Amino acid sequence: MAEAATPTPRSPLDGYTGPVGGPSDAGVVLGELRFQGKINLRGTADDKAFSEAVAKAVGLAPPATPGTVATAGDRAVLWLGPDESLVLMPAGEETAVATALNAALAGMQASATDVTDNYTTVRIAGPKARWVLAKGWPVDLHPGVFCPGRVAQSNLALTNAILRQTSDDPPSFEILVRPSFAKYLWDWLTDAALEVGYRVEAG
Repeated sequence: MAEAATPTPRSPLDGYTGPVGGPSDAGVVLGELRFQGKINLRGTADDKAFSEAVAKAVGLAPPATPGTVATAGDRAVLWLGPDESLVLMPAGEETAVATALNAALAGMQASATDVTDNYTTVRIAGPKARWVLAKGWPVDLHPGVFCPGRVAQSNLALTNAILRQTSDDPPSFEILVRPSFAKYLWDWLTDAALEVGYRVEAG
């Protein structure tokens, strides 16, 4: 009996983000980081044994400073709370990393859960990106406070989201949001960006 074909993954924004392109002088550029691997990690970052186990499995230790991001190559660990982090990695690596993490964390009061399908990642960049986000984000986005390497959880336009700044030249951000709210958030972002103009980049 032939094995069933693996279903092709689909983004909640497939066919919804509009045509790629737009004015070259647009204030913001919108896009989607598709199928990024994500693992929810529970454990205390200042526990040396926990931190070393995570570093061995992921390639970097979780950040101990609130609201910060640890990065190494194309992987990142986002601080979400005193005992919670989110590990990000390229698509397709999440199963192997989750397996390695759970093996390394065996016997500890810790866990690693694959939550890849639990978030969609929307990207916004450009000279007006911070200005657009500030229309619906209650956390201070002043560059002296929120800069590359920072992350926060709050409500963006009434939608629970995780916001991470990845670059400052130009200002670039990743927004992690539940798939069921992805279209709503996209609509809000495009509407909020009308004053400065936007273009869409390929995912």
